[in-house]
Amino acid sequence: MNTLIGFILITHTKPQQIIRLITKLNKMFDNPLIVCHHDFSKCNLAVDAIPKNVSFVYPHLHTGWGEFSTVEATVRAIQCMYEAPTNPDWFVLLSGADYPIKSSGQIVHDLTSSPHDAHIHFEQIKYKAYEVGWHRSYYERYCSVRLLSFPFLTRRLNLVRRELRLTHPVLTTPFLPFSEKFHCFGGSSWFCANRRAAEYIIEFHKARPDVTLHYQGVKNADESYFQTILANAPHLKLHTNNWRYTDWSLGDDHPKTLGMEDLPQLLASSAHFARKFDIDVDQTILDELDIITIP
Repeated sequence: MNTLIGFILITHTKPQQIIRLITKLNKMFDNPLIVCHHDFSKCNLAVDAIPKNVSFVYPHLHTGWGEFSTVEATVRAIQCMYEAPTNPDWFVLLSGADYPIKSSGQIVHDLTSSPHDAHIHFEQIKYKAYEVGWHRSYYERYCSVRLLSFPFLTRRLNLVRRELRLTHPVLTTPFLPFSEKFHCFGGSSWFCANRRAAEYIIEFHKARPDVTLHYQGVKNADESYFQTILANAPHLKLHTNNWRYTDWSLGDDHPKTLGMEDLPQLLASSAHFARKFDIDVDQTILDELDIITIP
């Protein structure tokens, strides 16, 4: 088993695609340590057919899109990986819809030669510092305090619900775990980190239940929780390039499902992995990537 790079998989659907991803990782990285949190309540996965280098998180959590349960599942998988007697120098966090788009040699070289402890997209979320559109929604999501929700009748006599929220830091500080010494950060959910960063995530998660409690009450906690932990750690060195390719051109809540028409962009990218793929929509793109990413 290769202990240089390990993989953490957070999965809940399409068992054939999960098995294909595991098979690909085993071939590319010489049977690395893989820890999978699979939500068996969403779909079955024939564990007996999975290679022995793959460990599963038991008991599994009932995960949901945008729920803190996904964060908790990830932390438990990291614990499972790094509390084992033998653990990897680096781990890469993947979903079941991810797939490698670079060779193992390139991925190993980039990680082992990196002077950073984690490659994670992160940006500080500040009050009224709205450089791009998503900063505003992130601030309202993670740094405001909802007082109450009430029905409201519009001019067109449509009944909607509105919320009364506190947004100014002077008013929200007593209710939030953030301060001048502990800032809020946000970014993409998927990242890779080394052993030192992994151990710090485990330690922080146990030591700061106040932060956990806050993120349990917000949507899409996975787009801020790990960024906030790692970016506030003075001893860790981070890089904002998470080596992931996603296409948000559709303007939807989810990235575009990638197909053969996206292959030129994938090859031109410096990313190691891309998402999302769907084996039921376009399997040919995965077949092509299998050829391109031969070790």
